[in-house]
Amino acid sequence: MEQKLKNLAKKHLPHVYEKLRPIYRTAGSRIFAGNLTALANIYGSDKWRSHWYTPHYEKHFKNLRTKELKILEIGVGGYEDPNAGGESLRMWKYYFPKSQIYSIDIHEKSSIEEHRIKIFRGSQNDPDFLRKVVEQIGGLDIVIDDGSHINEHVIASFRTLFPLLADGGIYTIEDTQTSYWPKFGGDSYDLNSPNTIMSFLKALTDKLNYEEIARKDYQPFYLDRNIVSLHFYHNLVFIYKGKNEEGSNLVHEHIY
Repeated sequence: MEQKLKNLAKKHLPHVYEKLRPIYRTAGSRIFAGNLTALANIYGSDKWRSHWYTPHYEKHFKNLRTKELKILEIGVGGYEDPNAGGESLRMWKYYFPKSQIYSIDIHEKSSIEEHRIKIFRGSQNDPDFLRKVVEQIGGLDIVIDDGSHINEHVIASFRTLFPLLADGGIYTIEDTQTSYWPKFGGDSYDLNSPNTIMSFLKALTDKLNYEEIARKDYQPFYLDRNIVSLHFYHNLVFIYKGKNEEGSNLVHEHIY
């Protein structure tokens, strides 16, 4: 019934609907503050229906919801239109009521800023820009990459931002299907190409298990020591940051 009334208002009373929509959204956001799928529907985020990400996000983020966090989402949405986009930013704002929501976009999007939402203009493929953003923010607890989805850009952003993430932080990459799409720098033939997102992420599983590598000359790098778990879903990956120092359950001299 509520949906029918909304549809009638849109069709016959568009000006009234536009005036009432902010009231509807505010009321709905308060009622469904802990339900990420409902918030995605209220604000029109494609993290539900176009994709099916919100249940996965809720599984990983629900225990963090009431903490004071600094959250960066790469990509505002709306392409070149300076007044379009920001649906997911508003969704995150209400799901994380005590957090600051930040975003970056290649296009001018400052008109979308509001209380607890700050947007920086620049490329996710520019390490200097990314470092300056994090410096201004003062650290990061969660990164969500919903930006260009170009393989090179996604990998470059991760290499720059993951080391700047707080211990216990979570780095999320969306729309990893572009790993297989040539127009985005992907490859559907060589599934082990080092230049694709999924190959890069699959290699991180070896870094997670670096203490089991039976090579005396193996030297662990930063990612080996600072990734504690990876969670793969259809087109969505979560990487958790922390000290990866559990040790091996075998005595090394017995395995060489």
